Amino acid sequence: MFEEVTEQPFYALPDPIPSGQPGEVVRTEQLQSAPDGTAAWRVMYHSTDVHGAPLLTSAVVIAPTAPWTGGGARPVVAWGHPTTGMAARCAPSNGIDPFDLIEGMTDLLNAGYAVAAADYPGMGVAGPDSYLVGGTEGTSVLDAVRAAQHLDQTGATADSDVLLWGHSQGGHAVLFASQQAAAYAPELKLTAAAVAAPATELGTLLDDDIGDVSGVSLGSYAFQTYQSVYGPSTPGMDLTQVLTDAGAAATPQMAALCLIGQNSQLHDIAGPLVGSYLRNDPATTQPWAAILAQNTPGNSPITVPLLVAQGESDVLVHPAATQQFVQQQCAKGTHVIFRQFPDTGHGQIALKAVPDVLSFFAAVRAGTPPASTC
Repeated sequence: MFEEVTEQPFYALPDPIPSGQPGEVVRTEQLQSAPDGTAAWRVMYHSTDVHGAPLLTSAVVIAPTAPWTGGGARPVVAWGHPTTGMAARCAPSNGIDPFDLIEGMTDLLNAGYAVAAADYPGMGVAGPDSYLVGGTEGTSVLDAVRAAQHLDQTGATADSDVLLWGHSQGGHAVLFASQQAAAYAPELKLTAAAVAAPATELGTLLDDDIGDVSGVSLGSYAFQTYQSVYGPSTPGMDLTQVLTDAGAAATPQMAALCLIGQNSQLHDIAGPLVGSYLRNDPATTQPWAAILAQNTPGNSPITVPLLVAQGESDVLVHPAATQQFVQQQCAKGTHVIFRQFPDTGHGQIALKAVPDVLSFFAAVRAGTPPASTC
């Protein structure tokens, strides 16, 4: 039986760390700030990293208190959040409003869905870094669904339809979860996936963004993560292979700061590095090129209908990159519905896409998915 928090800090690792299966709940803490008509919890649960090693991570789970009347068990939407940082304190569940970054949450709850919002490993609960590490992000998203199904109060069970929804970094996590589900969590009834401005071809994303302060800031998260995750097993791997000496020295400092709440401090460090951060192109420098390729989604089949939303004014995830990803998925036989939104930037695309996501989820669950736009 899992433990309910009373006095000890929620995110503190248990001592000793208990063994458990992926998705098994270790600790819960009910959130008194849940909106009217809902119940919500912080949840600590078991998952695994890209190397297959066990870990503990955290999420927020929220569900309507009214019984589900749609037939069968209550469906679960697994939400993948956009970048907030990579340090433990940057976890969305640890914020003043732990629901703030669940884009479309109110509409999803009004539709009767439960929502499982993973923090990603290394955030909230101490653990391995996971920023744009597809294998680690994806399993944490799937295991958040399993954790929600372990909470009897959600109304979700092993028979629940599972729907994935993510924005930006969260789109990257959702795409990997879509690829991993059949092998990693075959008992889950994965039904559909939706992403807004997802991080896809990582080399292209880096090239598009590295010329400004946001690109250096986000790049620091990725470089620090890849060095910590892959460096110990990759002889000779070092930040100075791809970063200037000044860039390599500043990267751990930037990676320790949250994108939300510490943005000005982050940009104070990143700003002077614009134009002098990279020594060599990571997309053509080994072992970094292989790591970027490994963590680029789309290498494995996505077998459920996929909705992709993209703002045409996005200057962070460029429309051309998303269009290329969609074309690649079409060529692989994925059932893709591609929606483009004029006059919409990166920060607005997920909220703009919510009505399409809701109708897409409903149609797929009814057995009548929208026609592919391939």
